[in-house]
Amino acid sequence: MRLDKYLKVSRLIKRRTVANEACDHARVTVNGKPAKASYDVKIGDRITIQFGTRQLTVEVLDVAESVRKDDAAALWREIPQE
Repeated sequence: MRLDKYLKVSRLIKRRTVANEACDHARVTVNGKPAKASYDVKIGDRITIQFGTRQLTVEVLDVAESVRKDDAAALWREIPQE
């Protein structure tokens, strides 16, 4: 699944266009490298998103085409900042 679609489906970012723009401006990294919106997300990837001054790092636990809002958090696990 594309990175921008994963960010939207997992509810990490609300809209796919916003996820696309975040990737274009290098605010999203996968496994420590800036990633394009077309990056193919795999289980075990570590995604870091820069929200202004806040940074969120998550590990991909599952990749699903569509999930209900209540089940979206099961797709990822937050990794505490060191």
